[in-house]
Amino acid sequence: MKNFDVFGVMLDVSRNGVMRVSEVKKYIDVISKMGYNALELYSEDIYKIDGEPYFGYLRGGYTPDEIREIDSYAKERGVELIPCIQTLAHFTCLKTEPMYESLFDIDDVLMIDDDATYAFLEKIFKGLSETFTSRKVNIGMDEAYSVGLGKYLRKYGYKDRAETLARHLSRVVGIAEKYGFTCHMWSDMFFRLSGNGKYFDENGESKPIPDRIRDLIPENVALTYWDYTNCSSKAYDNILGLHKDLGREVWFAGGAWAWRGFSPNNAYSLKTMLPGIKSAVKNGVRNVLITVWGDDGKDCSFSAVLPSLYAISRFAEGQYKTKDIKAGFYDLFGIKYDDFISLDLPGLMKLGGKFTGEWNCYTKNLFYNDCFLGFLDNGIKTYDRLPFSAYARKFRRIAKTAGEYAYLFDEAAKLSDFLEVKSYLGIETREAYKSEDKQKLSEVVKKYALAEKKLVAFTDSLRKLWFIENKPHGWEVQEARLGGLRARIADCKRRLEDYLDGKTDRIEELEEEILPFGYRDRLYYNRYRETITRGNM
Repeated sequence: MKNFDVFGVMLDVSRNGVMRVSEVKKYIDVISKMGYNALELYSEDIYKIDGEPYFGYLRGGYTPDEIREIDSYAKERGVELIPCIQTLAHFTCLKTEPMYESLFDIDDVLMIDDDATYAFLEKIFKGLSETFTSRKVNIGMDEAYSVGLGKYLRKYGYKDRAETLARHLSRVVGIAEKYGFTCHMWSDMFFRLSGNGKYFDENGESKPIPDRIRDLIPENVALTYWDYTNCSSKAYDNILGLHKDLGREVWFAGGAWAWRGFSPNNAYSLKTMLPGIKSAVKNGVRNVLITVWGDDGKDCSFSAVLPSLYAISRFAEGQYKTKDIKAGFYDLFGIKYDDFISLDLPGLMKLGGKFTGEWNCYTKNLFYNDCFLGFLDNGIKTYDRLPFSAYARKFRRIAKTAGEYAYLFDEAAKLSDFLEVKSYLGIETREAYKSEDKQKLSEVVKKYALAEKKLVAFTDSLRKLWFIENKPHGWEVQEARLGGLRARIADCKRRLEDYLDGKTDRIEELEEEILPFGYRDRLYYNRYRETITRGNM
């Protein structure tokens, strides 16, 4: 890759979905053909190390032999497998194990300045040195919002948090160097701690880091500017310039959007990454990662963003003509680019007949929005109703010629079938109930039985996808959610039938008015719990 030394993909394996070794190999084959030369598997505790039996426990953690197998396979294909870990925050699942409680300051943030923390981290680096051949390492350290404000505060009193973070970073880098590693890290915390807690403002721009904080950052660590939402070259230039001013090596990480529900958003990925890649080249950044996250359960296949990864690889070579990108994609995959990218459709919101071009979590919100509580109803009604039946027909047609990726389109078709019935079911229920139109309500009730049937079909298709791509661990999360939704649909149907039969004179949830929910009525948040209830889970 002429413009970059490291041009890699990062795959999230810590959000319930742990890719099978065979699938990781398949992904390596694909990205190497596109021109990528590095792969990071984002691992919070999804790898086994000596002396830490709860690492990856019941979550499908990779064994040392599995890492070595992936490493060797990648190396043969010119791809460097770079460990991608956490050394401060995001130990979300490990935090739930009582034996680790003493290691944490607050939330999922480790206790800085505690010898036990560094003994723990040394085990991690020792394990990495024995399984990976690369001596680059991504040490994480992002989004540690409350660092120094929990047990640390009670033990040591308030300390300058930037100084505390830098002191921890120096110790981590020292441990890494002991095992021959050079470190890169997510850069956001230095910007957050020197400003108002934000990485960048509503205009997508940041403010300079004060010299005092700049001088605290070790010179032997590379800072990775990650940005998945800016669509302006000016914004990228601004923040990359501020990183360059720090005098440390700079990496850039963009995103291929597979982490907002059941559908990808290739369109938004390219809207952000075209200016992002151009800015990285313009600013002389030599190392670039394209991240593929799996937030809140890994609902979406990582293969669904192959059009994004391919197009971004062409951007990196200075090729921007859509016609040429589509032709190259077809040559590589044997599937039309426009057909593959149609996987976006169920999650692309429309307003006034036009796609909004925004990131969102539309499929998941339509999917799980409760039929009686309906607190997302106002947001859903803001946008156009999507032609899910037409989408389903389109996906079935494409599946016939999609070869090894046919299962993606089968799942998308069954998702669309379900959303055709379910997406407005709660809205229709409330409207019929409020109007006291029992004939209309009787027609709505019939849709509940159909929704349950369509949900079963979708569950089967998602299960097939999951077990092709991922280890079985984590499927229990999807199964619990899908099973819970099925039970809820059945119960709502039963209660409506009781109301129509005169066994009850009211349905209390439907008596309530739906209030505004804020921030575009929350159709932008990928949080299952906050989508199904206003209570605790």
